Amino acid sequence: MFTVLDWIVLSAYLLLSVFIGLWVSRGNKNLKEYMLGGGSIPWVAVGISLIATSVSATTFLGAPADVYGDNMTFLMFQIGALISIVVVGFVFIPRFRSSGINSAYELFEVRFSRPVRRLAAIFYCLHLLLRTGILLFAPSLVLAQILHIDLKLAIVVSAAVAIFYTWFGGIKAVIWTDVMQFCVFFGGGVLVLLVIANSVGGFGEMAALASEAGKTKWWDSSMDISNARTLVSAGFAYAILEIAIRGCDQQFVQRYLSCKDVKAANRSSVLSMVLGCAVSILFYWVGAALYVYYQKAHAAPLPEGLGQNDVFPYFIVHGLPAGITGLIVAAICAAAMSSLSSAINSLGNTSERDFLGWDENEGIGGLKRAKIWTVVWGVLGIFFALFAATQQGSLLKNALFFTGLFTGPLLGMFLLAFFADRLFGTGAKRLRGWVVIVAVLCGMASLVLVQGIPAFGVSAVLGGIFSWPWMPFISMTTTVAVALLVNAFVNLFKK
Repeated sequence: MFTVLDWIVLSAYLLLSVFIGLWVSRGNKNLKEYMLGGGSIPWVAVGISLIATSVSATTFLGAPADVYGDNMTFLMFQIGALISIVVVGFVFIPRFRSSGINSAYELFEVRFSRPVRRLAAIFYCLHLLLRTGILLFAPSLVLAQILHIDLKLAIVVSAAVAIFYTWFGGIKAVIWTDVMQFCVFFGGGVLVLLVIANSVGGFGEMAALASEAGKTKWWDSSMDISNARTLVSAGFAYAILEIAIRGCDQQFVQRYLSCKDVKAANRSSVLSMVLGCAVSILFYWVGAALYVYYQKAHAAPLPEGLGQNDVFPYFIVHGLPAGITGLIVAAICAAAMSSLSSAINSLGNTSERDFLGWDENEGIGGLKRAKIWTVVWGVLGIFFALFAATQQGSLLKNALFFTGLFTGPLLGMFLLAFFADRLFGTGAKRLRGWVVIVAVLCGMASLVLVQGIPAFGVSAVLGGIFSWPWMPFISMTTTVAVALLVNAFVNLFKK
């Protein structure tokens, strides 16, 4: 039951988030301060913000549900994360920092053409809006059940708070509230684990029972590409998705540029990976602990027909002491607001820089315009969350489809931008902008062949061969291969 004490804890958290946004807004005098924090934000704060943005509320709720129903084999994702940190640290961050850009996609105009840059920005905006809508809807669904309020109200309230502090403080508000939100998020997971361990006879007993039930299995060296829970899929194919997110997503690039130099940006990136590994281990153990609590130790009964996705929310309401329940609900809000605030701030940066073009030293006029973009994208995020609430199909399948559809080709575009001069030269043989656009469209089409279009019920022609971690790899590889082939053919034809 959600008590008065729980409401006080939740309300205090929301008010503190607003206060941080108001406090850090004092230093915002121009667009560079608002969008990049003046390039002087401490790398520790940036690293925490990176992981707070990555581990959405679906991690808080979805990871325990996954282990409750299966095991910990998705911990192999951390192998992909480690690979991505190395690649991004050596290939992406130095180029972003040395190029003098203020937006990730500005690089495409330098290397190719303005249409390529704007196409990339459009893809990014579409992908992030769809992702944000789902990441805002999913936790709001749980919050509505726990707080006994209307789903639409849960979406609007959590979004409104995030929009408010982001509107005031810009990237500094996003990063510093992320730091607080991560502490609440991680601390909430630790408290849940402590409560369950204390209820089943301690950590040793809990771990033994979880191992006996097969919940602690985390390694599968199989080479089966059709199974997402194998080393080749979860360990290596997933690395491409991690590289695409950490290297191509404006949310990440914006934070790299908010650090003082390359070394600080790389430190923040490494810290985010270490913290991400800790978060994964923690919440997978929460899932194993819930299984032990209900199925092995029988510490409490579960209602008939309760699905694995509903076990953790049920425990939050019925298994936690007053006050801690409020803190855990605040953690869910924290994760949801972190995803939204980061998204709308980076979308505002993309709108200003990639579509309109802005002088980083522009004063109050540019600052006002940037704040308007924050509200516009925030409202659109709410709209997409409400739209997600009307969908009957699997939100996860739709989210995975759109992630592969946009992130894979974007990664291919960056690789071409980084290495085009070495491959094609800078003269008549250079890679042309229109070739890149054709290649990107082919990369997207390849994904439709192997995954279909879940949102519209379109079946895949080559379905069942590849598991979902391979989707960005397929669309990225197709994009690069088509660009190489088409450009080579054009050069040959000209001869």
